[in-house]
Amino acid sequence: MAAGITTLALTDHDTIGGWQEAEAALRPGIDLVLGAEISCQTEDLISVHMLGLLFDGAEPELQAMLDRTRENRVGRMEKIISRMNAAGIDISMAEVQAELADGATLGRPHLADALVRKGIVASRDEAFADLLHNHSPHYVAHYSPSPEAAIAAIKKAGGVAVIAHPMASLRGRTISIDSFRSLAEAGLDGIEIEHRDNSVEAYELLRSIAHEFDLVQTGSSDYHGNGKLNQLGEWVTNPDEWRRLEARANARRVLSA
Repeated sequence: MAAGITTLALTDHDTIGGWQEAEAALRPGIDLVLGAEISCQTEDLISVHMLGLLFDGAEPELQAMLDRTRENRVGRMEKIISRMNAAGIDISMAEVQAELADGATLGRPHLADALVRKGIVASRDEAFADLLHNHSPHYVAHYSPSPEAAIAAIKKAGGVAVIAHPMASLRGRTISIDSFRSLAEAGLDGIEIEHRDNSVEAYELLRSIAHEFDLVQTGSSDYHGNGKLNQLGEWVTNPDEWRRLEARANARRVLSA
């Protein structure tokens, strides 16, 4: 509330494990939107993060998708660690898992935090810039649904689908402009425009795409805790755009204290 936030979304990677705790912590003055950020991959192996919001958490098809994605992350992490060990970097699976909070989804940020704790790098940003980016020799791909499949599962669960930071080139290759037609035809509801990792030059392009395909324009701080530079509330969604997005869900699922 000190940041001026009145509606907050919880979208952990590939899990809804934090929903119950977040709902229990809800206080007057803040509305809570529950969701998940689904790790997707296109046919040409470009990583896409698809935000599912306002969906029914009990819908089995979406839950099965999230479960499979999470399960695959363990084997992937073991392979990344093996490659790093072979390159002379002393890090273990146990050290990475020690950075994992209860119910959280294992991912490269936890490996980055373990590297920071051991003094191998100074920060999570440095870990990704030097060792964990998508073109690193240590990188290992993992099972991910296609963005279209994720959209279909989100919509089947009654929610709305928003593509997160689509022009975040610092994370690796980004999808082509032509790809948005396929996503829109699959039922994409929104596009995250206001975000630290979308360049200023990309804003107008993303806005033109939003207008062309009638997509809601959102903003997000993508706050991940103290491990990232992102600050809670540094980017937000315009209230009018949020109302447009919420209206596309098949039921009202915003929670209030």
